[in-house]
Amino acid sequence: MNKPLHIGILRADDVIDELANGHGQYPEMFEDLLRRANRSRSDSLELRFSSYAVNHDHYPADIDEVDGYILTGSKSSVYDDDAWITELGEFVRQLHQCKKKLLGICFGHQMVAQALGGSTQKSDRGWGIGVKDASFDAEAVRGLAAFGDSESFKLIYSHQDQVISPARGSVVLAGNAFCPVAMTAIEEHVLTFQGHPEFSAGFARAVYDFRREGYPEDLYKEAVESLGDEADSEVVANWMIDFFIQ
Repeated sequence: MNKPLHIGILRADDVIDELANGHGQYPEMFEDLLRRANRSRSDSLELRFSSYAVNHDHYPADIDEVDGYILTGSKSSVYDDDAWITELGEFVRQLHQCKKKLLGICFGHQMVAQALGGSTQKSDRGWGIGVKDASFDAEAVRGLAAFGDSESFKLIYSHQDQVISPARGSVVLAGNAFCPVAMTAIEEHVLTFQGHPEFSAGFARAVYDFRREGYPEDLYKEAVESLGDEADSEVVANWMIDFFIQ
């Protein structure tokens, strides 16, 4: 039997009760996604999860108490000077120094860049919402069997901030015209995505409805319509599992 895979989820935000009641908190979304993907694998694993609310200063006592970490999205910005964000940046640098597996999603993707010598800022293109396609850089992924023969993948997006300069030593694996830095990697221990594999279409629609007044109306309508185009969430979830067990 394969060794259990124990994943620590670094929770960087609290989903408001109005949305959490029907969709759960971010750790639950990741657990559901990864368990679904794992069930379809020929080499399925025993998955275990621990959650750490880093936005409330909750961290593991020892970084090795889990096999690797997922850093979630957040409504906060990685360049804010809040104490918990500063502490989180220090923890990301510690994980990188120890070459501990770290997978960053949205805010997590941006934090990896910000903490490790790159930069993140609010996009002059405005909000990036809806299902979007990101194309692989053929040269960057050459020889990386984990992504198979895929040329692109679709995920649900919800962000204003974007990575402008990726982390030092990272490789940009995929992007698109709106978000050129949509997926990055550092060696074999860091993998990041701007998109949200953990978002269901229902949760994304609820978020867009909740924030509707903050979007241009045509952007909102286009994003809602795009949710009918199925995202490659479980494909990406399998890449995530592969990343942790490599």
